[in-house]
Amino acid sequence: MATDTLEKVLDLVNRYRYNRDRYSRPDYNETQVRREFIDPLFEALGWDVANKKGLAPQYQEVIHEAALRQSSGRPGVVAPDYAFRVGPARKFFVEAKKPAIDIRNDPAPAFQLRRYAWTAKLPLSILTNFAEFAVYDCRYKPSDSDPAGQARTLILRYDEYPHRWEELVAILSRDAVWRGDFDRYVESTRAKRGTQEVDDAFLAEIEGWRVALARNLALRNPRLSVRELNYA
Repeated sequence: MATDTLEKVLDLVNRYRYNRDRYSRPDYNETQVRREFIDPLFEALGWDVANKKGLAPQYQEVIHEAALRQSSGRPGVVAPDYAFRVGPARKFFVEAKKPAIDIRNDPAPAFQLRRYAWTAKLPLSILTNFAEFAVYDCRYKPSDSDPAGQARTLILRYDEYPHRWEELVAILSRDAVWRGDFDRYVESTRAKRGTQEVDDAFLAEIEGWRVALARNLALRNPRLSVRELNYA
């Protein structure tokens, strides 16, 4: 990226470093870290986070508090902090936390992000409190018993941003996403063992219900033939 963009990132990193104790206090909240650090970080990656172009809602690059219906068993609507888009198509979510939350080791924020992305069928999404920046492969079905590192493909400390910047730019910048580099990166990781698409998982769950129901029917109705049991 341009030198002036990297300088903006260095400025964010230095500002956070000099006041890290203050930013790490519980009373420094999520809204503050989003406005002071996370928004500028993604602006440095080329995204129009504040919609300075004045685009209509359906064409905005970044949607804040993007409404999302939860999967079966968890009724209601949830809202990831950011949805990054190409036109109307969502490419990835970003879930923000305040720096006082230990996203490296606390499993709850990771589960929250992965559940959002899994429901929306997004292959990658990001969890960050600016102090750390984690990328998750969200094709793994999430479980609330998973450790924080489950399905995590990358985690950086804030002081690693400058010398890993080109790596972030190559995958997550606006230009990289529009060029298709993001999609190519996703495809390059598709063969990882343990990934399972949401439709496949749902079909497997239905098959499990079918088997359980058949066993229960057979147990309670021993006179049913195999054909009658299948029909039932």
